[in-house]
Amino acid sequence: MFKKILIANRGEIACRVIKTARRMGIQTVAVYSEADAGARHVRLADEAICIGPAAAKESYLVSDKIIAACKATGAEAVHPGYGFLSENEDFAQACVAHGVVFIGPPVEAIRAMGSKSEAKKLMEKAGVPLTPGYHGDEQAPEFLHQQADAIGYPVLIKAAAGGGGKGMRAVNASGDFLDALASCQREARASFGDDHVLIEKYLQRPRHIEIQVFGDTHGQCVYLFERDCSVQRRHQKVLEEAPAPGMTPERRAAMGHAAVAAAKAVGYVGAGTVEFIVPGVNATDGTFYFMEMNTRLQVEHPVTEMITGLDLVEWQLRVAAGEPLPLAQEQLAIRGHAIEARVYAEDADKGFLPSTGTLAYLAPPSESIHVRIDTGVEQGDEITPWYDPMIAKLIVWDVDRNAALARLLRALADYRVVGVTSNIGFLSRLAGCPAFANADLDTGLIERERRYLFPATHDVPADAWRVAALAELLRDQAFAHTHAASSNDPYSPWHRRDGWRVNDAAQRVLKFRHGDSDIGLTVTYLGPHHFVLSGTGTDTVLTGTLDRAGAITANIDGRRLNATVIVAGERRHVFVHGMSYVFSSVEPLFHATEGGGTEGGLSAPMPGKIVALLANEGDLVSKGAPLLILEAMKMEHTISAPAAGKVKAFRFAVGEQVGDGAELIDFAPAGTGPLEK
Repeated sequence: MFKKILIANRGEIACRVIKTARRMGIQTVAVYSEADAGARHVRLADEAICIGPAAAKESYLVSDKIIAACKATGAEAVHPGYGFLSENEDFAQACVAHGVVFIGPPVEAIRAMGSKSEAKKLMEKAGVPLTPGYHGDEQAPEFLHQQADAIGYPVLIKAAAGGGGKGMRAVNASGDFLDALASCQREARASFGDDHVLIEKYLQRPRHIEIQVFGDTHGQCVYLFERDCSVQRRHQKVLEEAPAPGMTPERRAAMGHAAVAAAKAVGYVGAGTVEFIVPGVNATDGTFYFMEMNTRLQVEHPVTEMITGLDLVEWQLRVAAGEPLPLAQEQLAIRGHAIEARVYAEDADKGFLPSTGTLAYLAPPSESIHVRIDTGVEQGDEITPWYDPMIAKLIVWDVDRNAALARLLRALADYRVVGVTSNIGFLSRLAGCPAFANADLDTGLIERERRYLFPATHDVPADAWRVAALAELLRDQAFAHTHAASSNDPYSPWHRRDGWRVNDAAQRVLKFRHGDSDIGLTVTYLGPHHFVLSGTGTDTVLTGTLDRAGAITANIDGRRLNATVIVAGERRHVFVHGMSYVFSSVEPLFHATEGGGTEGGLSAPMPGKIVALLANEGDLVSKGAPLLILEAMKMEHTISAPAAGKVKAFRFAVGEQVGDGAELIDFAPAGTGPLEK
């Protein structure tokens, strides 16, 4: 077995590998960019080496720097994680050339499966069923357009290299094909350095089911059952589970044997995933089609670990060291059900726009045999614009799917994140959606259930206002007590904040803002920690306690309620009843000025690069018209007109980098003056 390995990755997967290596007595070396100097994976590793600037193409994607770090530290092997160089055949070859073990498949297997189009050809020869489509080398836009027309719409354009939904678009009509193709090719070039695409028939309401395979250097290959990854947005997985709901033993065996055949066709060694698409909602006829093979460990591998009781990273290390597979196919079995939710710093209500910032407060649910947290960040760490904005993977397990789903909902309710916008509320709605609860799964579930998942308004329950007000009052009194104790006259009545008056009870108005709405709450003091609150529908008697971490125990008209209120500047993050709400504390004497012009600009939602201007200066446009494409975090984001109006000027040219909040466009809405060109 290896004595020291280097992890050529970052974030939660680097931390995940370090955990297993440490348990096995293997020393670890982390690599990091300048942006990751204080990252959790750097803190956890036995050694760490800086390999360059923040941009991945100057650090994590430079194979020479990784090899040099191995030489400098004496690392015998490299674990590539997923993403970055994990499926890069040149890097794998460089490792071999320098006498460093690549903890992954042989170079030939990576090469064979690295191109989706070439992989399709191999699978066709191996007898693995394929989705109808074009997988050839001719890439002229007009030719690809003709192929798409011949296949019949809808079709799916997919980057031949890479994954993660980048360089992928569904096209519903011939007239939309060329624009979608150009966008896919731009994303593919930016993410993988290769704009080669393939075209496939886009199946209606399909399920995405993948098989975990493992091979060793002794000719053995097994499948570790399946994962259902149907719940996706923008072709990126959101919830994954194992085993797949409704999977029959016969179909499981058929798909497992097909996956093993695919792996053996390329002499596969190590952990890999063969992805299949299953047509129809229920697809009782047993049909399935090969999509692609990922020659690495998958993001969602923990659900397989939870139902098998195995450590797949340990298997990777043992196989890479030349050991045979620890178990044969007949020794593998499924136990219970597991679900994984990807907790991201993103705003689901704004098109899943990534969010950046410091994790001012981070309190995940407690880990147990039922709940697992795989993360690369801790409280105080930063989510930067340089990399994927994942906060953690939340994995739950129980004896069956219903019990596991209940575990997931509870764990999401207990998750606390302050400092960035997170998708936890969205995940809670998704996990609680009747379609998901009933296993009515397909890759279009999120779009199909938009009315449920993206409500027009997010009503704030009265308890949230009450808890926010009580926390404000208790915090105010705690501050007064601390201030009095440190003063020259600690017993002065002027320090008191308990509403004491000679003749009558004192009153105070607390004002909060949520979205565009303000609410005023009138507080009548009955004594220390004892109040009457008006303004939430009915007068309510409040008492309670608040600790320094923000945990509050509220007594509302005799009803006890546990919640959390975290202060971040003027914002109050309220966690109650399994949901979170963000309020702003407003000084009641402050009156915002009204009026003023509405003419202005459209700003960048995050740092990025301008890749396309979709209008001309002077154009008159309608509301929602696409104006500009910004590339950020390897994904394209379209900036659209907020109203009908005139594009006065673009402030940046194609190819220029822009900062967070940079004004991109001078835009004049209709009604602010003459709009003629």
